[in-house]
Amino acid sequence: MDHKKVAHEIVDAIGKDNFAAAAHCATRLRLVLKDENKINQEALDNNDDIKGTFKTNGQYQIIIGPGDVNNVYDELINIANVAPVSTEELKNVAQEDKKFNPVMSFIKLLSDIFVPIIPALVAGGLLMALNNFLTSAGLFGPKALVESFPVIKGFSAMIQLMSAAPFIFMPILVGISAAKRFGANQYLGAALAMIMVSPDLIANQTWNIFGLTVSQNNYYYQVIPVLAAVYILSLIEKFLHKKLPSAVDFTFTPLISLMVTGFLTFVIVGPLMRLLSNGITDGIVFVYQTLGFVGTGIFGLLYSPIVLTGLHQSFPAIETQLITAFTQNHTGYGDFIFVVASMANVAQGAATFGVFALTKNKKMKGLSSSATVSALLGITEPALFGVNLKYRFPFFCALIGSGVAAAIAGFMHVIAVSLGSAGFLGFLSINAKSIPAYLLCEVISFVVAFTLTYLYGKKNATKFAVIDAGKKSTAAVSESTSVNTKLSDEIIKAPISGDVISLSDVKDQVFSSKLMGNGSAIIPTDTNIYAPVSGTITVAYETKHAYGIKSDDGAEVLIHLGIDTVNLKGQYFDSQVLQDQHVNEGELLGHFDIEKIKMAGYETTVIVAITNTGNFSMVEPIDTKIVQHGDQLVAVTA
Repeated sequence: MDHKKVAHEIVDAIGKDNFAAAAHCATRLRLVLKDENKINQEALDNNDDIKGTFKTNGQYQIIIGPGDVNNVYDELINIANVAPVSTEELKNVAQEDKKFNPVMSFIKLLSDIFVPIIPALVAGGLLMALNNFLTSAGLFGPKALVESFPVIKGFSAMIQLMSAAPFIFMPILVGISAAKRFGANQYLGAALAMIMVSPDLIANQTWNIFGLTVSQNNYYYQVIPVLAAVYILSLIEKFLHKKLPSAVDFTFTPLISLMVTGFLTFVIVGPLMRLLSNGITDGIVFVYQTLGFVGTGIFGLLYSPIVLTGLHQSFPAIETQLITAFTQNHTGYGDFIFVVASMANVAQGAATFGVFALTKNKKMKGLSSSATVSALLGITEPALFGVNLKYRFPFFCALIGSGVAAAIAGFMHVIAVSLGSAGFLGFLSINAKSIPAYLLCEVISFVVAFTLTYLYGKKNATKFAVIDAGKKSTAAVSESTSVNTKLSDEIIKAPISGDVISLSDVKDQVFSSKLMGNGSAIIPTDTNIYAPVSGTITVAYETKHAYGIKSDDGAEVLIHLGIDTVNLKGQYFDSQVLQDQHVNEGELLGHFDIEKIKMAGYETTVIVAITNTGNFSMVEPIDTKIVQHGDQLVAVTA
């Protein structure tokens, strides 16, 4: 890469006088611009040395890649005459002119709390769906399976117990997650939630507390009351930590915090928040009842744009109320939000598959095929950020498919009775009688989105030549790379011990959309980082939060420690290697303090990405859940 040339091209596309501040991390330029409307986005999109661009939190970020981004940055700040700043300072600059948006702040708050507990809710939802299959009459005949085959009654009863538990005791999950988000002790948050769902609470019974009559309300299934209660707990706990001497703080802060918050919860907070929670749910049901299929159609058109804002992360709080009302109290209309989400996700996957059918670009074929499968299973970020938004028209074709299918689903009164995977597998969560209609709507969503994408792409083949034939210059770069570097099949080992997760689940869209290449990620249980291959260190930043290694067999491996940990400026990290140093597989690269990084508010997920994925015929994560450092993690095929 000609770093000076790339820097000049970026400055020309953005405008020399349009830079307010600039910084960089291990993979991308992070810029604050005076006027983002002046960006020549087409020039940046067509630049072969730029892997992608996106906007977030007031920053305009340009993905360059490890080993090159720092050199491009050095050239850019000289050309644009902009003062270099740290990533933390850049955040402050980005927020200076950004008006406070209480709605988006609240949505982000809900997202931070609910995202960690979604796996438990999905597991409970799928178990609920399985029980639905076993107990629903008319699905496999006039009688339910448990009636036709009495031998499975015990199994069905056990499944029902397991499926109900995550929802009945959901306040405890919310209490733990909310306490972490609000800065309170997580176990106190759990204890407060346990108090709110205690079996000793008796409906329609009261306490007489100093002449005050207090209802013994139980908060099973509730979300908003426990959020408010834990927030109050956090305020009291923080206040006491500051005011009480250390000698008594450890004993009396938990006692006073829990006792005072518990009293306020049962007397004031709980009853008021229950009214608010029921009011929100009733309001949404009223809109659904009033607008009917027109409302679901509009919702289907808007769902994917809502995903881009992160607003969809607040929906589980509402969906659990809808599901509980329908399945426990036999009131309301069930979860229509899940149905709309499924239509939208399938439509985005279909549009991505349309790009797969159109493109001859090897790299885009690989990305679009994996993103299609992911979207059809309910995870749309790779499809959205990696493919559809890149070319724009597939995204809008998907909106049309989603809107049409959601309207038909609303007309046919298709509803979900549990949470689950919002995609083709979502039929497991649908009311048994509505499953055929649900599958029909999924097919309609897919066919409409795919057909529109394919036909529009074919009709505008010249305009979208990048899809039809691939970037010639990109092919030239790949060919040149292949000539200069002999590639071989190899296995990339795990650089650290921990639990393996998909790149799609990483909370950084650059990695989750695989813009930096395919690979894997690990939630670490160890603090030492080891070389996953034998090769040369190509990236070793002063911040020590990332390493780049070019293996002796040609794979370019990026190891990124945590999310946005560049902001720590090397604090809690230690490196044992230098740039251009040759290392052997299994050699210690460095270590980082996981607990202190978590306490500083950062994710510690370790990302392993093969940044020259496009030069290989296949890059596949190895199917494993737990690894020790040195275990097989990713297979690359030349």
